[in-house]
Order: sequence, then C-alpha cells, then structure tokens
Amino acid sequence: MLFPKFTARRCINSNEWITQMGMNVLVVGGGGREHALVWKITQSPLVGTVYCAPGNAGIAQLATCVEISVDDLRAMKQFAIEKKIELVVIGPEVPLVMGMADEMQEAGMKVFGPNKAAAAIEGSKTLMKELCQRYKVPTAEYRTFTDAEAAKAYVAGEGAPIVVKTSGLAAGKGAIVCLTVPQAIEAIDRIMVKREFGHAGDEVVIEEFLEGEEASFLALVDGKTILPLAGSQDHKAVGEGDTGPNTGGMGAYSPAALLDDDEMVRRVMDQVMIPIVQGMAADGMPYKGVLYAGLMIHNGRIKTLEFNARFGDPECQPLLMRMKSDIMPLLLACADGTLHEHEIEWDSRTAMCVVMAAGGYPNMYEKGLPITGLEEAAELTDCMVFHAGTRRHNGHVLTDGGRILGVTGLGEGAIGARINAYEAVRKIHWKDAYYRRDIGYRAVEREEAALDEDEG
Repeated sequence: MLFPKFTARRCINSNEWITQMGMNVLVVGGGGREHALVWKITQSPLVGTVYCAPGNAGIAQLATCVEISVDDLRAMKQFAIEKKIELVVIGPEVPLVMGMADEMQEAGMKVFGPNKAAAAIEGSKTLMKELCQRYKVPTAEYRTFTDAEAAKAYVAGEGAPIVVKTSGLAAGKGAIVCLTVPQAIEAIDRIMVKREFGHAGDEVVIEEFLEGEEASFLALVDGKTILPLAGSQDHKAVGEGDTGPNTGGMGAYSPAALLDDDEMVRRVMDQVMIPIVQGMAADGMPYKGVLYAGLMIHNGRIKTLEFNARFGDPECQPLLMRMKSDIMPLLLACADGTLHEHEIEWDSRTAMCVVMAAGGYPNMYEKGLPITGLEEAAELTDCMVFHAGTRRHNGHVLTDGGRILGVTGLGEGAIGARINAYEAVRKIHWKDAYYRRDIGYRAVEREEAALDEDEG
C-alpha cells in the first residue's frame, strides 16, 4: 500500500476528524490547472462537497462554482468560513503571493499552498536569485535593475543573446529572450518605460542566455520532506518549433526523457530542491505546497531558470492524468507535515496536453465565441478536456480567455499520447481557434529515432 488508507471516520490528527459525509474542499482558481485539481480531488472517498472560486464551465460539471475573484481575499475567507471549508487548495500564484494561505490558516483551515513569505520565491525573481546565490543553487548569472537607463547600459556592455525578465508576476509572459542588443533595449522599454506588465516591471532581472533543453521538476513539500512528482516538459512559446513570444503555456507532457532517469532526479534533488527547501526553512519561510523548478539542462549540466509556488499550467493536467494515487492524502500531508509517510503511484503511460487558445493569443483576442465538439471529444477513451477560459451562457459553452482548453490524452509513449490528444483536438471548434501542432515534438522525435534504430 502506497499510503495509509483513510476512511470517512479516520482521524487525520489528534484534534480533527473527517466527517462522515467527507471533507468540504475549496479550490481557488478558474483555469485548466484548477479543473484538473477539481477532477482529481472529486475522485477521492475523503471528499464531500467541492467548491471552486471562480471556476469555469468545465469545473461547474464537477463542483459548485462561486463568483469570487481569486484576489478578493476577504470574500474568499468569509465564504470558506460560512461553508465550513476544511481544506483550501490554492491554484494560481496571485492569491498565494498576496497571502491567501495565511488568511485561511488564521481562520483554522488546512491549506495546500505556501504562505506569503514562501510564495515570494515566485513573486520576486530578485528574491529567488538571492536565495539561489545564498544556498548555492545553480542558476544563470544575473544583475537586477530599477533604473531603465542603467539596465540598457548593462545590456550594451554584455551583448546578446541575453534574457530580460520582470521581477514580479507577469502570468508567464515576463521573460523575454533577446537575440540582439536592440531587442534587449526594446524589452527593457516595454517593461520599465511603457509598463506593459504594470508593477511587475518595477524591477528587471537581466540574465545570461542559457543553451539547452527546458524541463519542469515539480515536487510536493511539507516544510521538510520533498516528494518529487513525475517529470514533465512544457512548451511556453506560442509558435511551433518553440518560436515566438512566451505564453502561459501551449502544451506539456509527462514523463519527460530529461527527467526520466533516477540519476538525474537525484542530481536535481541534491543540487536544486534540497538546498532551496532547507535554505528557506533556515530563513524562517518554510515551504509547504508544490514547488516547481524550471530547469535548463545542457550536456548534463543543470541550471535553475525559475521557481514557481504552484502547479504549472499546463503541466498539472498531464501529471494528474498519470497520478494513480488518491491526491487528497497527499494534499493533507503537505499541510500537516506528514509527507514522509507517503509515496505516489504513476500510470506508466505518457500523458500529453495540447492547449487550444483564442486566435491572437497572447496578444489581443476575441471572447464570447461558441465552442462546438466538446461532447464528441468527451466520448473518446483515454482523453480529458480540461477547461480554462470558458463560461456557460444560455446552455452554450463560450470562450472567455486566452487559453481556452487543455486537451489531454493518455497513450503508449509520446507517440500514442499525441495521437489521442490531437484526435480530440480535431473534434473541437470555434472561430479562429489556435493550437500548436507539434506539442511533444522532442519526445516524439526520440521515440521515432529509437524505432528506426530497432528496425535497422
């Protein structure tokens, strides 16, 4: 048995009991990540009623959605108190950085997600860099600036390629890879002068450009114990071949070949995860929740690009499709500090998520367009359509954001997962729908090369 089998009357700790009807759970957020979390949480026998704020059209089929904005901490806390919520699962980074976990804990609720102090590892890239430097976590060389002209002078001296990042939260779009000095100057202007990212651009981090292949390493953390999740890899760029501006994510798959190796996992744990978790605890900001390390791996060398204080979106979707274990004991263990008692069982197959976005994303796009084909896609086996930017109106599901759906398929290897995911994608339509047609291309190329070698 991989973890203690809880029943409806099993004691969680010496003071609190799960009621016979199951726990009341509140999931905060309304994207594809939150749909995946709600989908997985509702499968647990520990759960009674699940609420989601604000939710979306897909989540509404599984949970009770509540029209509360994720940044309205007072209203969210009051709702949780009224509904006697026992576990709060915070999906997005904004409420975490604002301190929602602190508010809920003060009201006596268990929370899956870091407190305000610990969530600053994502809220401030400057703090993240300082932590890496202090605890010898490998990362790119960098400088930080609050003055645009000083930043431009530094770039002119360093040359290109170079990376310009907002220090604050920018919805995954604040890292700009600049191949020339003029592009870097333009990026600094966009961030610090034109203020395209608002207060996130009060400070910029300018980094050396790193070559290699990116991978996402996510782990559950209870303040001390670190339990790695399966490896995954995402596609941030809007264009095929990983070209064009960064987005919140255009697709992801798991497992990832770069991290599908015990030795590499050990090295990431030893060089990145253990030092940062121990360092944060030593600094008085113990981390609880899921910690996401964005890595660049080149010729076996690991560099840390970023830390996120929550599940990646869309990495969450393929990860939870592959997770065979009940997620609730894991979420509770992170809150209670008992993660050392648990392991995770994974489906051996590959899961691949293809994000279907609004035409024009990540720039201007139209909302309110009717979506067709969802019922046909739902009939396919080994496939799940996770909603992100959707809403229901007069019986119809409409687009309501930039990233609309995360169509996720399970299959044998990346090739099988890709076939299943894109079969579902082709059944879904709305005006100007956009998606990349090459999600998982590196993994597929590796598998095809291995097949060619076997046939040869």
